[in-house]
Amino acid sequence: MGKKPLPKDENIYKTQCPILYAMELIGQKWKLPILWYIADAENQTLRYRELERKVVGITATMLTKCLRELEQDGFITRTQYATIPPTVEYSLAERGKTLIPALESLYNWAEEQMK
Repeated sequence: MGKKPLPKDENIYKTQCPILYAMELIGQKWKLPILWYIADAENQTLRYRELERKVVGITATMLTKCLRELEQDGFITRTQYATIPPTVEYSLAERGKTLIPALESLYNWAEEQMK
């Protein structure tokens, strides 16, 4: 597998580069940690408040924004239950599950580099 140069096109929406495409979808600061914590949870499902506690440093506004984008892009599914107060759970969609092996590889690489 040879390295391909990154395109010079500034508009990443029109790029043919897979790396830039992936980074546009999941490259924001909080999206990968959100996906990681959902994947690591029992049954790969977390409630909103659980995510808020696990993703240290994220604001409620940013968490909501990232969750909406991840749902829109097909990485997670949102289930709302008719309870008072409303209960919302987030779980990995099939597209999100396919990303987990790559995240595990990245995690293992980073762990090794930190030694």
